[in-house]
Amino acid sequence: MGNVNKRDVIVVGAGPVGLTAGLALQKKGISCVVIEADPKDRPRPGSRAIFLHSATLKLLEETSKGLGFELAKNGVIWPIKRTLYKGKEVYVKNYGVTNNQDPNKLPHFTSLHQDNIEKHIYDACVEAGVEFVWGAPVKTLDIQDNGVTLTTENGDVWEAQYIIGCDGARSIVREQAGLKFEGPRTNDTFLVVDVKEDEENPLPLERVFHYHHPAMGRRNVMHVPFKGGWRVDLQLLEDDDLDEFASPEGVKKWLPKVMDPKYADRITWVSSYRFHQVVADSFTDEKHRILLAGEAAHLFAPFGARGLNSGVPDALIAIRGIEKALHADTEEERREAIGAAAAERRIAANWNRDGSTTALHHLQGDAPEIDMKRAVAASLASIVPRLGRWLDEGPYGPKFGPPELTTKY
Repeated sequence: MGNVNKRDVIVVGAGPVGLTAGLALQKKGISCVVIEADPKDRPRPGSRAIFLHSATLKLLEETSKGLGFELAKNGVIWPIKRTLYKGKEVYVKNYGVTNNQDPNKLPHFTSLHQDNIEKHIYDACVEAGVEFVWGAPVKTLDIQDNGVTLTTENGDVWEAQYIIGCDGARSIVREQAGLKFEGPRTNDTFLVVDVKEDEENPLPLERVFHYHHPAMGRRNVMHVPFKGGWRVDLQLLEDDDLDEFASPEGVKKWLPKVMDPKYADRITWVSSYRFHQVVADSFTDEKHRILLAGEAAHLFAPFGARGLNSGVPDALIAIRGIEKALHADTEEERREAIGAAAAERRIAANWNRDGSTTALHHLQGDAPEIDMKRAVAASLASIVPRLGRWLDEGPYGPKFGPPELTTKY
């Protein structure tokens, strides 16, 4: 047996949710360690989160003073959002701001790549003294009534009262805890392309959504700016050949049809997705020693930026439950604290899944009924503005949210 280490809480996974968990635990004085399977400074492939809601910025600011403002300052805020239907503009809104003009107030959102989001949270972790163990994949969990023993692939043994699983879609923590994802996988395929901005001659900061882009047939296209680049989402049709659109040659063929051709030489990443719409059957195990957060707990289609923005409160509510459990006088109180935290976030996850499912249905053009609704709304948007707003908001699902945190963090 390798070294035996004891902490109150082990966080598994050093993505943005795991980093947030480690930071919050450290700030509360709860002994913890963040264990990550990959080496430090590992490359992080894929087109990942680029958007932080104001609620997330507020939670991060409350967790570590200055962090929310730091993230806001280093992202971009697009002042204009625009929606078109077959090339005709049906909705536009100008917020009139391009940055956080009030230094004492967090903006309603900020947009920067997840690599940068992680860097800022990690820097706050280092400043706070959070302990990290890198390159240590989890092998097994032994979950007992009085705690958990975690063994890594290299033989190190860790003992803790609780484990927060922030180890992503293929979570070992979820698997070892006997928890399972429930829900469908969509048949629609989306391409997500990240391109680097031309800093000397940038595009205007506008989020633009095209229903049935004129140059792309019935395919929907969205452009979203983030700090230093753009994300282009393309919704493929059922009969499309994925390789034809997703290969380097394919992307360079269609991308110039939807934005300035120079960006075909500025591609940084291409991903294709068929989205899961799944939520874990429980966010805690039978013994109430494990809590799941982020993509270990749920996977959503990205519409409405629900993944990372729900993962942060997942982590913070888990820690609130753990803090109560650590001070509980009885086993019943301890279990109740963990169970309440898990139940609260599972309710939110189911709401988010429903919201992103609504957005998916709105986007899928093969259903005659929704296709007709979109066409009618587009034809009347100039005289009935709320129809244009409906078209604009549709790709993101409902704007109202699940119940807010039951108490201030």
